[in-house]
Amino acid sequence: MRCSNTVNGRRRLRIAALVALGAAIGGGGCATGGAPGGAQSGPPPAATAAAGWVSGEDSKQDVRRAATGAGVGTLAGGSAGYYMDVQEAKLREQLDGTGVGVTRKGDEITLSLPGGLAFAPDSADLNAAFGAVLDAVAAVLKKYDKTVIEVAGHTDSAGSREHNQVLSERRAGAVAAYLEKRGVLKSRVVTIGAGETRPIASNASADGRARNRRVELTLAPLAPGKG
Repeated sequence: MRCSNTVNGRRRLRIAALVALGAAIGGGGCATGGAPGGAQSGPPPAATAAAGWVSGEDSKQDVRRAATGAGVGTLAGGSAGYYMDVQEAKLREQLDGTGVGVTRKGDEITLSLPGGLAFAPDSADLNAAFGAVLDAVAAVLKKYDKTVIEVAGHTDSAGSREHNQVLSERRAGAVAAYLEKRGVLKSRVVTIGAGETRPIASNASADGRARNRRVELTLAPLAPGKG
């Protein structure tokens, strides 16, 4: 038990140090805006896996070109990993206890927004109470602007494939539009509806279907030589 506490303590110190150093990279003010509390600390079961960037490498390069064309600066060679470390730490700090999962794979970060928190059933209208969570996300994305963002909608397999595809597209569009209204540059964002094609759990159970109903935001660095 003592060993476990020591490891957790070191991790907390590392995150705190990265957040403190974040101002040197991101500039501007800290992320503000509260988030609904009361949930358990850490990612919920729905966020234990993530599809990641699903629209393909061509899409990623297209949005990178759009972002740089709009004046977003690129990261210096070799600094992408550290930049994403700092951004990950800030996102984990801001989203702790909100129900949003944060997953890291290489230099990419994926935020998993559970559909049950963000939307009413079978709707693409954002729940008003979830706005505070997206406000916190938008504040971090604005501060750490040397990234591009894929907003991907995902559904379970209940209902027709065509209905699920359209619903996933509408939900991705709703999240992207909200972030843009909060100041996230439109040229940094690409949206896609994956429908029911990228499950992260079995659709055979209610719990699995709940995990699959989500919107994922995947952040990739704007850096030379990044695929």
